Amino acid sequence: MLIAGEASGDTLAAELVVALRRELLAREVNGSADVQPLRTALGPRFFGAGGSRMAAAGVELAFDMTRHSVIGLTEALKQVAKFRRLMQQLLKLARQRQPDVIVCVDFHGFNGRFAAAVRRAVRPQRGTFNNWNPKIVQFVSPQVWASRSGRVYSMAENLDLLLSIIPFEKDWYAQRVQKLRVEFVGNPIVERHSNAERGTQTAEQAAPSSTINPPSSRCILLLPGSRPDEVRRHLPLVAETAKRIAEVAPVEFKAIAPDESLAASMRTALQGLGANCRVQVGGIADALRTADLAISKTGTVLMECALFGVPVVAFYKTSWPTYWVGKRIIQLKWISMPNILAEEEIYPEFVQGRATPENLSAAALELLRNQAHRRAVQARLKAIVASLGEPGAARRAARLVCELLQR
Repeated sequence: MLIAGEASGDTLAAELVVALRRELLAREVNGSADVQPLRTALGPRFFGAGGSRMAAAGVELAFDMTRHSVIGLTEALKQVAKFRRLMQQLLKLARQRQPDVIVCVDFHGFNGRFAAAVRRAVRPQRGTFNNWNPKIVQFVSPQVWASRSGRVYSMAENLDLLLSIIPFEKDWYAQRVQKLRVEFVGNPIVERHSNAERGTQTAEQAAPSSTINPPSSRCILLLPGSRPDEVRRHLPLVAETAKRIAEVAPVEFKAIAPDESLAASMRTALQGLGANCRVQVGGIADALRTADLAISKTGTVLMECALFGVPVVAFYKTSWPTYWVGKRIIQLKWISMPNILAEEEIYPEFVQGRATPENLSAAALELLRNQAHRRAVQARLKAIVASLGEPGAARRAARLVCELLQR
């Protein structure tokens, strides 16, 4: 059983399912309570909740969980009843199907509670004729090292294995809860973009001076987000920032949307840029290969930018209640993962009140014009990418899950 609640988790889960199917069949693992091994008629079976990528990978979905993704305290509180209903539906399904392994993919606000609910449901019913006791795996650690570190103790009680994609997490957990098994499998984006490279040499890489005024237009990616709420909140900021840049520098803009409905919203908001702005659905890897700069909301996409060596001006805006709660519980200086891994501000960050068109456009123009600064950023990005491990994160994760089954 797999549960993923966001687009990124849906992709991770789909990659893991493909790797698990190969690994299970190759090992001829008897991972069920049946006498016969999985390499018979039906082979391994996968079910749960997620999105279109999981469905395409052969997961039988109870419902599309990615449609219910929310960000922020205020937004989550509005939907408490709905999430409780979805959890009860999945818990009932788990008890009916009795999976050998439950893989919770990211989405820890929901999945952490689901793992605890499964453990509570299983304990009082163990017995001679009712011995269902699934292994529970969390794929992608919640950022407990950033806030609410006390969550590690409930995780240690409810999880059999935590699969980490961030290099420092295994040591961080080892210093706090030896009971919880944590394994770093590498970061999946390395394999997805294993051929990541810049498609062309940019003008400032060829220019001799450290500060230049480029004669030809540059390509700036606009990445306001992948969820409707994010896009709605960020689009006015991104549009005004792009307008200010276009007034003083020869640039072309390319906005990336996750689907056609959000692309339509972006086209409306960015129409003031005219022919200098193109909105496309997907294709971020190809866009990053030729991009000179990205103006992006914080999140997983920043690691993709880092992989392609693209400098970024990062920003994020949320509801004020969510911001004030986060400000009091988050213990980190930065929220962008490249900055956290580097322990310095490689990507300039502008959050909430500091996320203004003036600040973002000034930082973008500095990165466009200052060759020395850009080279320093790209050198640090190479070191960060090297720390993420070799390609094959899904394959290594699948092997660890199979070992859990065998034991």
